[in-house]
Amino acid sequence: MKSLRPLLLILLLAASGAHAAANHAVAFMYHRFGEDRYPSTSIRLEQFDAQLDYLAQNGFQIWPLQRIIEHTGRGEPLPDRTVALTVDDAYLSVHDEAWPRLRARGWPFTVFVNTDPVDRKLAGFMSWEQMRTMQQAGVHFANHGATHDSMAEQRAGENDAAWEQRMRADIDKAQRRLREELGEDVEREPRLFAYPYGEYDTRAAELVHAMGYIGFGQHSGAIGPLSDRRALPRYPMAESFAALEPFARKAASLPLPVAKAEPWEPRVTGNNPPTLTLTLAEPLRGVSCYDAAGRPLPLTRLDDGRLQTRAETALPQGRSRYNCTAPAGDGRWYWYSHPWLVE
Repeated sequence: MKSLRPLLLILLLAASGAHAAANHAVAFMYHRFGEDRYPSTSIRLEQFDAQLDYLAQNGFQIWPLQRIIEHTGRGEPLPDRTVALTVDDAYLSVHDEAWPRLRARGWPFTVFVNTDPVDRKLAGFMSWEQMRTMQQAGVHFANHGATHDSMAEQRAGENDAAWEQRMRADIDKAQRRLREELGEDVEREPRLFAYPYGEYDTRAAELVHAMGYIGFGQHSGAIGPLSDRRALPRYPMAESFAALEPFARKAASLPLPVAKAEPWEPRVTGNNPPTLTLTLAEPLRGVSCYDAAGRPLPLTRLDDGRLQTRAETALPQGRSRYNCTAPAGDGRWYWYSHPWLVE
């Protein structure tokens, strides 16, 4: 009977007239709200209000991120157009601006906390007391590291063993402080971790996985059954790319069925621009790829059906990405983003 559970859930959803069952969801990632002096990480309040109104008026289901991960991990269906709202860094405007708006709608959300600034009582960050109050109202808090150090950077003179020891200690410290201040609820499985700056490499992703966490980046795309749980996608939101039309397109997006990406490793140490080869679990027409600036990339279909793309010029130093999309019908799009870290 256990194997029939997903089918039974689908039938129940259909019989009840609920949203059609699906196997995917979308997560959005925010930092600051209404802090207009930080446009690269803050969303204007009128933009945020418009986004929330759009979700409410167009049949989207707002679920806790943890519940989405539980369902996808067990292969259980979700309502179509399911969305999770997440926030990184625990800035004070989360408490003062985002929470009242989301609380009024009864919507859950997840805050990934880098704990050192909170412990140091830095201006502009929430306090533990504020977070406890929010937690009692249903807000979930998760691990973002203690120091907010990039997991993709190794310090000068630091060998691999020392890097791993430092990263483990940083994640463990953040989890310990969350548990001490917010209780055992933060230990509920699955445990969630957001990479500081959205930066990771294969080594960091394997460490996060080995420590028992589901990892989240800041690269675009919907979460689906083929998504790598070492580094799941979230659509970043900030002032310069929070307009309603692209937000609506992302909210309704579907995961491009990428069965394998070669290389999976984001770090680019040579051969810049890098070549990305995608194996799709099912053939799709109309796949197109773009660089981080939205410029089209040449796309080649290999004899074995794999897709291969490569920028025509070297990627700039730092964070970059290739985005690949395809029309899914009804105005919706399949979406996949591959992050790069160029040294």
